[in-house]
Amino acid sequence: MLHAANNRFNGQDLWQKDHDHFLHPYTHFDSFRKEGSLVIVEGDGCYLRDVNGKRYFDGIGGMWCVNVGYGRREIAETMAEQAMQLCYSNVFVDVTNPPAAELAAKLASLAPGSLNHVAFANSGSCAVDTAIRLAHFCQSRRGQPSRRYIISRKNSYHGSTYLGMTVGMREGDQSGHFRYIPDLVHHLSAPYPYRRPEGMSVEEFSDFLVEEFRQKIEELGAENIAAFIAEPAQASGGVTIPPPGYLPRMRDLCTRNGILFIADEVVVAFGRLGHMFASQDVFGIEPDIIVSAKGLTSGYIPFSAVIYSDAVHESISAPDPDVWFTHGFTYAGHPVASAVALKNIEIIEREDLCGNAARVGDYLEERLRSLSNFPIVGDVRGKRLMMCVEYVKDKKTREKLPDDVHISKRISNICEANGLMVRPIGHLDVLSPPLTMTTGDVDFVVETLGAAIGKVTDELTREGAI
Repeated sequence: MLHAANNRFNGQDLWQKDHDHFLHPYTHFDSFRKEGSLVIVEGDGCYLRDVNGKRYFDGIGGMWCVNVGYGRREIAETMAEQAMQLCYSNVFVDVTNPPAAELAAKLASLAPGSLNHVAFANSGSCAVDTAIRLAHFCQSRRGQPSRRYIISRKNSYHGSTYLGMTVGMREGDQSGHFRYIPDLVHHLSAPYPYRRPEGMSVEEFSDFLVEEFRQKIEELGAENIAAFIAEPAQASGGVTIPPPGYLPRMRDLCTRNGILFIADEVVVAFGRLGHMFASQDVFGIEPDIIVSAKGLTSGYIPFSAVIYSDAVHESISAPDPDVWFTHGFTYAGHPVASAVALKNIEIIEREDLCGNAARVGDYLEERLRSLSNFPIVGDVRGKRLMMCVEYVKDKKTREKLPDDVHISKRISNICEANGLMVRPIGHLDVLSPPLTMTTGDVDFVVETLGAAIGKVTDELTREGAI
């Protein structure tokens, strides 16, 4: 239960300490210097409260991750009990612990098809690194060490490590102030139906994307490509749902050319689209490797898992006394994190949160589409509890509003003032609420977001911006 006031915290003191000492992910220094941070002190269910007592519906679900909602006492108790029994266990080489072993088996039972093996990591970014290193290791163990190229896509986000940022290519992510790994990753067009080329049908766009991949394989040589990595539904890169049939066709090209298919399900796994995993149940493919994080523990503790197939395991574990898989992390298979993940999955199953995400998510889709009536709303898209609204200056041409309008931030600021958190990304406002969301919550979210869009539309009209 959220408390109306919490006197344990000195809001100004915390704000100042944060302002002076904390380098936040994706800091925009000019605005941070002036505004600092919103200090959040409490969470319960789908709601957060800030240090001043203001309450918000968390339409972002933390960062796509608080799937079972805030304040789950049984998760906190599981965490404490496991920490008292065994707070840490080294899992390098030939040591394990009960929660890690149980979780590996549980994930194998949930994952599609033959994906029966698990490597643990600390975050989605580290899991992406693990998946790519696993792909390189596998191809080399199959006697094809020349297979080193990774095929990714524009508008993709695959984490913030050195390798993850090289693999992803979301607009604005690859700053010229950083460096990236040269000659490793090749990027294809994003499966972004709303911004497909003028005059091209969705079916023709799908054909174009698949043909582009085929040509890239021909250009680089299949014998030089290790893996294709794709978010089944691109998240931070625009919440794009690919054209029908696109992913199965890409999967088929991978299979026919010996290219491993890595599905980055960091956002969509564990219920966001109504299923524990989305690759097969939503998009009809069985990848070689699935990357997962976020919903694995619902954000209660950092953790991630890479789940891979029997065929990959047979290749990497073939007898050879000189071979070691020289990759891993100190906190891989952490007993507390593993115990939390097991309890989190138990809650998702027991409360049928995948089913709730499907039912309430379908209602969210339906209600959000009413926002298409606003002149600045170019597209409402996504699936179930992963949605976004894209704003434009001109619906017919799909021309974007100038960056200095700060359209998504302008709208999200009004939402925040009215007790709703949505995530502004460029010209999009994104929603990824907890899976415990109700239809009543949907009504509040859509009405609050709609009112904010209406207010900003009126302001832009008066300013002559539209």
